[in-house]
Amino acid sequence: MSLAGRAFPLLRPLLHSLDAETAHGLTIRLLQGFAPGTPRSSDRSLAVSAFGLAFPNPLGLAAGFDKNAEVPDAMLGLGFGFVEIGTVTPRPQAGNPRPRLFRLPADRGVINRMGFNNEGQAATLRRLEARAGRPGILGVNIGANKDSADRVADYVAGIEAFSHLASYVTINISSPNTPGLRGLQSRAELETLLSRLGEARARQMRQPPMLLKIAPDLRDDELEDIARCCDRGAVDGIIVSNTTLRRDGLASPARGEAGGLSGAPLFALSTRVLAKVYLLTGGKLPLIGAGGIGDAETAWIKLRAGATLLQLYSALVYAGPALVEEILTGLAARLAASGQTLDAVRGCDAAAFAHQGLSGT
Repeated sequence: MSLAGRAFPLLRPLLHSLDAETAHGLTIRLLQGFAPGTPRSSDRSLAVSAFGLAFPNPLGLAAGFDKNAEVPDAMLGLGFGFVEIGTVTPRPQAGNPRPRLFRLPADRGVINRMGFNNEGQAATLRRLEARAGRPGILGVNIGANKDSADRVADYVAGIEAFSHLASYVTINISSPNTPGLRGLQSRAELETLLSRLGEARARQMRQPPMLLKIAPDLRDDELEDIARCCDRGAVDGIIVSNTTLRRDGLASPARGEAGGLSGAPLFALSTRVLAKVYLLTGGKLPLIGAGGIGDAETAWIKLRAGATLLQLYSALVYAGPALVEEILTGLAARLAASGQTLDAVRGCDAAAFAHQGLSGT
């Protein structure tokens, strides 16, 4: 177990005595104190090839944890197969007023209405350029400024800024905390956006894979439109999903806070949507399953629902960094016990999960 993994149980009482955003900021500062390590080796059975990249394992850190690319190497050193930083907007942005991040311990969930708070492209670029050449797969999640007069131009600016450094770029049009942003998921707007971004990427000397991150609250017809927009190479993969606006069955006092809900309460919904997108794309487009992964079993279910890769963040609030090794060990054990490969497992239960759902869907 890593030093950070051993330290977390001792630090958890302190961190959870602070408000959630203060605790997160302290966590980032503590991680900055660790010397950058090299990515840890993984069981060979967990290696994944997707959109032209070789991942040592399928488990990644979702965007939102490291918004400003302050600790990507520390997180890769915990065993993550890849790390996604951001969301990064062209100009620095303060985000929404505090408090804006809330723990739901009774539900093992989190609500946030951060509002794309980040230091902007220039600051993030300086950090990424300083670590250029270090090992590990690093994705950059890009967004639009809240007050932008041309949001499509903001995403084009993100492609232009990060294409020479990012292992892949994620187009985040699914945050519920920027008014009107999710409207870019409609077919007409999405076709325009992806066309402009495709043209922008084609102009770059280096052309990284481009992924689209979608919401879990979409209707079936909206999912069908997105699948059509994403075929024929418009994107290289889809992340399913961002946070939800639903509040079904929550017990924690903070359940009424506005914002996007993540963590365990999102698992069933996001997994059902993942399975639907897998079927709509015919299993031909790599999908990253995100939303509610908290142990090896939930990670295993995401793979069976159609995920090629996985992402988590909220579960770290409750389980700490040791969770990464626990999940990877559990996945390797399940593969060994089943005698299957990741390719064989992927999407094997997608039809059942899409049409019948999981408990709670």
